[in-house]
Amino acid sequence: MSWFRTYTPRPQAMLRLVCFPHAGGAASAYREWATLLPESIELVAVQYPGRQDRFHDPLLTDFTTLVDGIVAELPRLQGPTAYFGHSMGATVAFEAARQMDALGNGPRRLFASARIAPAVATRLGISFDTEDEVMAYIRSLGGAGLESLEDPDLRELALPMLQADFRLMESYDYKAGTRLSCPITVLAGSGDHTFGSADAEHWAQHTNAGIVTETLPGGHFYTEEVPGLVTDLIARTFTTEGAHP
Repeated sequence: MSWFRTYTPRPQAMLRLVCFPHAGGAASAYREWATLLPESIELVAVQYPGRQDRFHDPLLTDFTTLVDGIVAELPRLQGPTAYFGHSMGATVAFEAARQMDALGNGPRRLFASARIAPAVATRLGISFDTEDEVMAYIRSLGGAGLESLEDPDLRELALPMLQADFRLMESYDYKAGTRLSCPITVLAGSGDHTFGSADAEHWAQHTNAGIVTETLPGGHFYTEEVPGLVTDLIARTFTTEGAHP
């Protein structure tokens, strides 16, 4: 099954925005964005295996396997692209961008959201001994997914995805290499205790084209709290650059 979901097809769009979900997340986290973005941008959300319509696909616990699977399909997207990754998804997007850059088909810009730069957090491992510890961590982050995890039946379905993604992050081992040729916009929530503006500056070592840092109101999942502000920022970024869209 394809890795990509396009909720609002815009075949004439000037740009495809490829969005990478957070740990435990799914493509539907970006469904609302598809209608908030201007007609010139088509949103393409990545669907990791083992969730929603890919529920029967085995969950992945190896970071390289995940990125390679996505990169195998990225060349099929028509026209220019930009990548947006939130939390774990920012690192997935970064590694996908590095591979696509090497193929001469990298994104025009990487939006790295709520994630410490890979060269600083060289390993992303998060381990917990008990389910209570997992829940305490998730509660500290907030987000729309928390409500489902509070329901014991839904938690039984959702926890395996989270645990697999935690193991996947533990398998990530950053390797220094060529910097990205595109600029990076680094985004943070004003109330996010896991990532702030000081952390954002470290992303500069991952690109030859410079970074822009942005802080939006909200916590770690500010992307859910103020989605319109995020999509406006994305659209404004390309307008300011004097290029379509």
